[in-house]
Amino acid sequence: MRHFISIIIFSVLAAVTPFTLGAQETATEIVGQYTVGVDDILEISVLQPDELFRVVNVAPDGRVSFPYIGSIKVKGLTIPQIQKIIQNALADGYMKHPVVLVSLQESRSRKFFVYGEVIKPGTYAIAENATVLRAISMAGGFTKFGSSSRVKVLRPKENEPGYENIKIDIKKVMNGDSEKDILLRPGDMVVVSEGMF
Repeated sequence: MRHFISIIIFSVLAAVTPFTLGAQETATEIVGQYTVGVDDILEISVLQPDELFRVVNVAPDGRVSFPYIGSIKVKGLTIPQIQKIIQNALADGYMKHPVVLVSLQESRSRKFFVYGEVIKPGTYAIAENATVLRAISMAGGFTKFGSSSRVKVLRPKENEPGYENIKIDIKKVMNGDSEKDILLRPGDMVVVSEGMF
């Protein structure tokens, strides 16, 4: 019984490692709210009647594969929902009273992109309080040609093609005007242009 409890505690902690917990947020609340996306990595454990463990990557079609039940769609579902689906599927003729635990090993679906005149342009995972200034910092800062007053965020429009163009004056942010900075959303592209000479 002690071994069973320690597995659950370890798995819950592992499920929230990609995030920094806020003062009012518990591990259970974060795991319950997070919706799984493509490229996320999940740990799936069957604790009884037979122990079975797999680390799975969410495929581009939003599905994962697991022994006995094959391929199941998990994209857009929460961790508890996925856990229930797998448990019910295993109970449907494969195992008697299965106990299943699903946890999020790594969040890779929530990404933003940094392009242009930064040291390390590329794709980055969104963490808590990911702002434009922090994104540029994660990308190594400006190159010698990068302009702190010529930064924009291209944000995918909801329910229609194209992007919303949001201009950010990072120079003002660095001078203490934090209201000029914004929180990034999944799919945002931070673009740093060359300065005007």
